[in-house]
Amino acid sequence: MTINSTPQVVTIAGTDSGGGAGVQADLKTFQARQAFGMSIIVALTAQNTLGVQNSLPVPCEFIDDQFNSLAADFQIKAAKTGMLADHEHVACVVENLKNNNFGPLVVDPVMIAKGGHALLKEDAIETIKNELLPLAFIVTPNLPEAEVLVGYPVTTEKDMKRAARDLQKLGVNHVIIKGGHLEKNEAKDYILLESGEEYWLKTKRVETIKTHGTGDTFSACIAAELAKGTDVKEAIFIGKQFIQGAISEELFVGHGHGPTNHWAKLVKDVEVIV
Repeated sequence: MTINSTPQVVTIAGTDSGGGAGVQADLKTFQARQAFGMSIIVALTAQNTLGVQNSLPVPCEFIDDQFNSLAADFQIKAAKTGMLADHEHVACVVENLKNNNFGPLVVDPVMIAKGGHALLKEDAIETIKNELLPLAFIVTPNLPEAEVLVGYPVTTEKDMKRAARDLQKLGVNHVIIKGGHLEKNEAKDYILLESGEEYWLKTKRVETIKTHGTGDTFSACIAAELAKGTDVKEAIFIGKQFIQGAISEELFVGHGHGPTNHWAKLVKDVEVIV
């Protein structure tokens, strides 16, 4: 193997001291998918399965230093963003992404924690829409996040398709609208590719409260696959297989919304619906 030939991927996000979401979940997922993971910390949280007790943004000058440090040494092939705190920090991350080629970018527009704690200030929403999303290769909002980004309710499958088209108009190549919040017996995600190809990925709904960090884990898996050179459709499919396995094979950690299982096996019964 030559120098820097191992697949490398970076998460640009906030921490989770409880280990189930954020940077910690991303790094566990990268490792599980055999990509070397690294991190740029945007914010710190005091957090467990019961919720977020406190959060502290990292100074933008130190975020700059983290970007510069990684760019000087590593050959990063994909990146993902998670918790970005506020307008100032989104703008800081955007500027650094423009100055550093870290490969295709997966944007997980993290806004609210499971317990209801806001992880993104309102002043950052327009910055994400107008400055971050145009840099994104893939965006992976759930229904509440999609609603904030497009400005109208997203409560049906028809709404999901409309929202995906509107998000793509903001400059995103590929859009995944996660349908886990729909009240159905299955979990269906809608995918709209840059080419205009569209399809659904469907799995059985797992009745569990151990879903902390699902969005982070799903998007991190996709980013890891992209870093390895996996085709975008296959990367998304593996992401769905991975998160379904992580939810299905329960862990017993904490007293609240427990974390997903990052060493679970890929679930094979993911149905593609065209």
